[in-house]
Amino acid sequence: QVQLVESGGGLVQAGGSLRLSCAASGRTFSIYGMGWFRQAPGKEREFVAAITWKVGITYYADSVKGRFTISRDNAKNTVYLQMNSLKPEDTAVYSCAARTRYIDYASPASYDYWGQGTQVTVDS
Repeated sequence: QVQLVESGGGLVQAGGSLRLSCAASGRTFSIYGMGWFRQAPGKEREFVAAITWKVGITYYADSVKGRFTISRDNAKNTVYLQMNSLKPEDTAVYSCAARTRYIDYASPASYDYWGQGTQVTVDS
């Protein structure tokens, strides 16, 4: 089992920045990649960004490319999501997830473990 705990959400003005953290514990050696997803009220969960655990290859949704940066600190077993130039449409519950297989990084179904989520609200 892998446990994931997010932190760093909150309320920010449009144009502002936030950094989310996701700390992994447990069988972290089994992790192949990590991802961030978000879900706004009334909408489906959507892919935001992903990173491979060992090599650090990154992937982004078009909607956040150039504004968000995903990174990881293997020594701390932590993944980060730096969010800049935030927009009201970025408002959602953000969840981190871990996958143990080399499969579609953008699909929630590919992920085996999920954190509890953290609310990000961007005020216009």
